[in-house]
Amino acid sequence: MTLQELENTISKLPPHQLAAFREWFHQFENDAWDKQIEADVRSGRLDKLAEEAIDEDIANRTTEL
Repeated sequence: MTLQELENTISKLPPHQLAAFREWFHQFENDAWDKQIEADVRSGRLDKLAEEAIDEDIANRTTEL
C-alpha cells in the first residue's frame, strides 16, 4: 500500500473508526519513542547529557520542579 492509498483510506473512515485509529496511532508513536529512548540509553548516546545534568545538580545550578 502506498502512502497515498493509506491517506485516502484514512480520509474515508467514519468518525468512530477515525477516533479508534487516532488512539491506536498515538499508542504506536509512544511505543516507537520508548524503543528509541531505550536504544539510545543502551548505546550510551545519553550518557554525556546525564553527566552534565548531574554536574549541574551538584553545583546547585538546577531548579526543583
